[in-house]
This record gives sequence, C-alpha cells and structure tokens, in this order.
Amino acid sequence: MKLNCVVVDDSSIQRMIIAKLVNNHPNLHLVGDFSNAIEARSCMSIHDVDLIFLDIEMPVINGFDFLDGLKTKPQIIFITSKAEYAMKAFDYDATDYLQKPIAIDRFNASVKRAVDIHLYKNDNKEEEGEHIFIKSNLKKLKVFTSKIKWIEAFGDYVRVVTEEDSNLVLSTMKSFEKDLSKKKFVRVHKSYIINIDKVERFNSKFAEIGTTKIPLSRNKKEDLVKALAVE
Repeated sequence: MKLNCVVVDDSSIQRMIIAKLVNNHPNLHLVGDFSNAIEARSCMSIHDVDLIFLDIEMPVINGFDFLDGLKTKPQIIFITSKAEYAMKAFDYDATDYLQKPIAIDRFNASVKRAVDIHLYKNDNKEEEGEHIFIKSNLKKLKVFTSKIKWIEAFGDYVRVVTEEDSNLVLSTMKSFEKDLSKKKFVRVHKSYIINIDKVERFNSKFAEIGTTKIPLSRNKKEDLVKALAVE
C-alpha cells in the first residue's frame, strides 16, 4: 500500500531532498511538492492526500496557519530546522516532527509510523461498521446493525435479536425504527422489524430468518417485496 503525499516547503532545495526521499520509499506516492500553502491547499481540494510533509516557517501562511484552514486534516509530519516548535506541533496531533537535515533512517522510521497509523485507522473503520447503542440491564451496549436479525415488540420493551444474543430494551418500536437504516430494515408487522439481509425466504404470511417465521401484515408485504427488489 502507498500513502498519497504532498511536500510543502518554501525552500526549493529542501523540497527536492524530501521529494527524492518520498519517491524512493516503497510506501509513499508523491502527489506534488509546493513552495507555499496556497498551492498545496489547491492541490488537496482535487486529490486525496494521506500525509503532508510540512515546513513550519513559510512566508504569508506558515505551517500552523495552513493546517488551521483545512477542513479535514491528513497525517502531518513536520519538517523544520528548529526544535522550538515541537510542543506546538504535537498540539496539532502530528505523526512526527523531523529536524533538518533529515537522516534517512529517521525519515523511514517516521514513515513507518504514518503507515501503521493509516492501517490501524482503516482496520478500525472496517471493524466498526454501522452501529447503534442500546441500554439493557442498566448497561449501554454497542450493537452492529449488520448483525441484527430482527426487532420484536415485547410489552413496554423491544427485543433486539442479533446473531449472538438478544436483549430487552425499554423503548417503542416507532422510536427504535428511527435509528435504523430504511434501506436495510423494514417494519413488516406492528410487532416486528426485520433486517432484509437476513431473510432467507418468504411467502404471503411469513418471512423466514433461520428457523424463525416472522409474521407479515397484509399491508406490509409490499414493503418487503420492494425492499428485496423482487417481483
């Protein structure tokens, strides 16, 4: 995998040195190198950038002001000749802080850190998925909606049935329905909401999820048919 990078430094010599290090690294792809923050910002409005190698002392707009103007911030590796900015740099959640002149082994260690952070964040995004929080037995539980099989009215409660277990939640069906994706969940009966991805078969009276038959209201069958996109 490669991280898309930009280099921002007003020194043409330093830009050339850093750009060469980036081009020689197997995990980096140089999107562009820029002498000022305005050009870099323009590039980042068009291209996806994962990592910025950023000088701090630049004319007109310095490195910190540049970051303050970004709506979404990639990872930042500050590159400067002065150590005095280090504390402030890490207030910006910097991945690393490199002092000029840059040693190759120090550069490589910094890039490895950036790659590890990138992989960790992406893995967590995949693991996270869409989820809701429910309160059951005085505990707040995180439930991934992809694992919900159905929700069932249970007196003053609703029962949330997942692939692993089921939990009673003090709530109404109407309130619970609002928190779920209308593309994935369908109210098929006054007492049942089902995850259409879990439906194995259905007829005019029931939708089957595993060995469980979920009753279909006469006026709700059409909603299920549309959701499943079948004739």
